[in-house]
Amino acid sequence: MFVTGKSGDGGIDGVGILQVNPFVSFNILFQCKRYQGAVTPSQIRDFRGAMMGRADKGIMITTGTFTLDAKKEARRDGVPPIELVDGEALIEMFERLELGLIPRTTYDVDDKFFDDFKKCQDYPTKNSRRQGKNLSLFHTAWLPLRHIANVMPKM
Repeated sequence: MFVTGKSGDGGIDGVGILQVNPFVSFNILFQCKRYQGAVTPSQIRDFRGAMMGRADKGIMITTGTFTLDAKKEARRDGVPPIELVDGEALIEMFERLELGLIPRTTYDVDDKFFDDFKKCQDYPTKNSRRQGKNLSLFHTAWLPLRHIANVMPKM
């Protein structure tokens, strides 16, 4: 697969061969649209026109969305099919394949856990000293966590 993406390319941003298995492959063309809005059926038809005689299949990728009619046009019978990849699907692909991303794990503070834990100081036990020792350990751990939770941006 290689990217064409130059003027005079007839609306084709890239070409390639999709190898399904050792016996089946398709010539494909793709077009990318950097949109905030929706791709329309006429843009699907224009891309298909540029594909005619050059490919078995097309892929249109957008940072935006596709209208319902554009989706229907991409799957219309009797013409080469066009796969559609919208902005949400594109993000999911990048995440799944970790393209340009560094995965990380984040945690949110469970306020209920600490609130319930804090309530334990109200219940006297046979060993009050030990309870006091546990509470000071609790405060040692809890206060920094509360501070971190308050300064971290909410997601």
